[in-house]
Amino acid sequence: MAALRSSGDLLADRRYVWAEAALAEGDPAAAADLAEQVLERAPSYGPAWLLLGQAREALARDEAGREHAREAFARALALDPQDALGAALRLARLGGAADRPALSPAYVRALFDGYAGRFEDHLVGALGYCAPEMIRAALATLAPARGRALPFRRALDLGCGTGLAARALGGMAAAIEGVDLSPRMLAEARRRGGYARLHEADLGSFLAGQAPGSADLLVAADVFVYVRDLGPVFREAARVLEPGGLFALTLQAHAGEGAVLGADGRYAHAEALLHAEADGAGLAPALLRPAAIRRQNGEGVPGWLAVLARDA
Repeated sequence: MAALRSSGDLLADRRYVWAEAALAEGDPAAAADLAEQVLERAPSYGPAWLLLGQAREALARDEAGREHAREAFARALALDPQDALGAALRLARLGGAADRPALSPAYVRALFDGYAGRFEDHLVGALGYCAPEMIRAALATLAPARGRALPFRRALDLGCGTGLAARALGGMAAAIEGVDLSPRMLAEARRRGGYARLHEADLGSFLAGQAPGSADLLVAADVFVYVRDLGPVFREAARVLEPGGLFALTLQAHAGEGAVLGADGRYAHAEALLHAEADGAGLAPALLRPAAIRRQNGEGVPGWLAVLARDA
C-alpha cells in the first residue's frame, strides 16, 4: 500500500488531497475537476482514478453518467489488479466487473488493517455486535444435547480479527487457533491473548493446509459477509472437521435467492443457498435461526445464526 500513498508528484498529491476534501464536503464536481488535474500530471496514479470514479458516480444522473464512473473505476482496477483500493466493489455496485469477486483479499486486508485500532470500540460499542456471544450460547446448548463433552479439543477461529470470539469462547475449547488476512488485526489479537496460535492467511488456503479431521470446532463470526461463494470454504471446513464436529457461523440474510452485495459492501445470503451449500459439503444444520448480529442506522441487520455438523 505504501506505493499508493503518493503519486510521486508533489503538486499532484496536493491536488489529490483537495479533491478528497471536496468530495467529503459534498462537492463532487470540484472533486472530479481536481482529480482530472491530478491525472494530467500523474496518469498512472490509481487512487486518483478511484476518486474520479466516486465523484462521477455522485454526479451521475443517467446510464451515460454511470458508464463514465465505471470507466474511471476500471482504470483504477487495471492499475492495481490485486485491488487493494476496492475498485471492483464500486464497479459491482454499478453493474460492472462481474467476472471477478467484488471483494478482493487485498481490499479486505487493507480495510481491516486501517480499522484494527478502533475495531472493537466501533463494532461492539457503536454497532452492538454480539455474534461471538450468540455462538457461545448456541454451542453451550447444542454440544451437550449432541452428546459432545466440553471443552472442544481444537477450535479454529476463521477471520478471527482482534480475538472477540476467543474471549467469548473462553473455557469451551482446550486450544483455539485464529486466522485472519489482516496483520494489524492479528497483532491486536496477539496482544489481547486467548489463542494457542495465530495465522496470517485467507480462509481457503488456511483450511486447505489443515489435516483432515484435525479440528472438532470451527467458528466464523461475521466473516461470510465478505465472501460471496460459500461452497469452497464449506467443503474445506467439512474436510477439516472430525466426524460429528461443529461449524458455528453467522451470516447476513436476505429474503431473495442466492447471494447479493448490499449497499453496505457486504454480502447477504439466502436461506435456500445456505442449505444447498451445507448439504453439498456434507454439513447438516444442527441449528439455523434468524439473528440480528449488529445494528446499522439504529436497526438490527437481518442475519443467520447457524451451527452445521459434519456428517458422522
